[in-house]
Amino acid sequence: MKHASDLTRRRMLLGGAALGAGALLTACTSNEPDEPSGGPQTAAAGNNQNAAPGQKVTIGFSAPAADHGWIAAITSNAKAQAGAYSDVEFKTVEAGADAAAQRAALQTLVAQKPNIIVLLPHDGKELNAFGLEAMKAGIPVVNLDRAFPDPLAYRLQIKGDNYGMGVSAAHYIIDQMKAKSVASPIIGEIAGMDELELTQERSKGFTDTLAQAGFKVANRRAARFTADSGQQEAASLLQALPKMDALWNHDDDQGIGVLAAITQANRKEFIMVGGAGSKAAIEAIQADSGVLKATVTYSPSMASSAISLARLIAQNKGMSDLVELQVPKEIILASETITKENASNYLKLGF
Repeated sequence: MKHASDLTRRRMLLGGAALGAGALLTACTSNEPDEPSGGPQTAAAGNNQNAAPGQKVTIGFSAPAADHGWIAAITSNAKAQAGAYSDVEFKTVEAGADAAAQRAALQTLVAQKPNIIVLLPHDGKELNAFGLEAMKAGIPVVNLDRAFPDPLAYRLQIKGDNYGMGVSAAHYIIDQMKAKSVASPIIGEIAGMDELELTQERSKGFTDTLAQAGFKVANRRAARFTADSGQQEAASLLQALPKMDALWNHDDDQGIGVLAAITQANRKEFIMVGGAGSKAAIEAIQADSGVLKATVTYSPSMASSAISLARLIAQNKGMSDLVELQVPKEIILASETITKENASNYLKLGF
């Protein structure tokens, strides 16, 4: 769980916004325009026949404990989306502290014989074997966010574009540096957990795109997707780079600590880009009162989409806007760039 100090720092550093888990629950099965208030009812409303009550299905769900704002929003969105359908029974199991504990918990879920399982694994590689077992047992698996390496381990894989996050962050920095006529910018990077493939993909997208402009990362530190680790790594990076032109921080939750370190060091000479799109970060970008000028999206609304699509798979339906009779095998959500100019459009997606 978030510590009180984390929440306090979020309010202080990101314009007074409280940590929220209520992201917009994206309508995967509805053609109706988004309601201004968002909410799970959006996905179940409209004229789309897929949204009408159908075959009763049980959706099993597992995700790591909500010790991180983005993860908290994943679980909250999944529960709310399932609750929007009268034909869905939602069964969740605790993921435990690591991949081994999650796999054990998932075995109890399989014993309950759900129609389909939506799973955000601690680690996709370590839970790949479970995906294979469930699929062989006739229980389709929706792999959420942290990818299974084996395509046979899932019926659907839905995730954000980690490589694309790095690309988007780099493009924004490149454009800003060119606008300021900075030919050889000093660029810092604060990544998330380096052992995760998603972190490696984000960094690769960032460095590959910077290289196209002749730019490179001057100093890179890996944090742990927490405010405390973000502050610690940012303090070290700021000491290593007494002057900096741009900084990309992979995650807006750990960005609470990154911004704390920046404030403590009284540094203002550079621009910062965040990652994921927390509500507080979007509000700070909108206010334009600090170094945080943009963030690149990796929205937890994907959990809502995963539940909606799992329901369709279990009911042997396809997506209404596609000609094909089945839900696709893989869906990758594009990473968009939130700036002061468009921040108001993205607030409903903030977590």
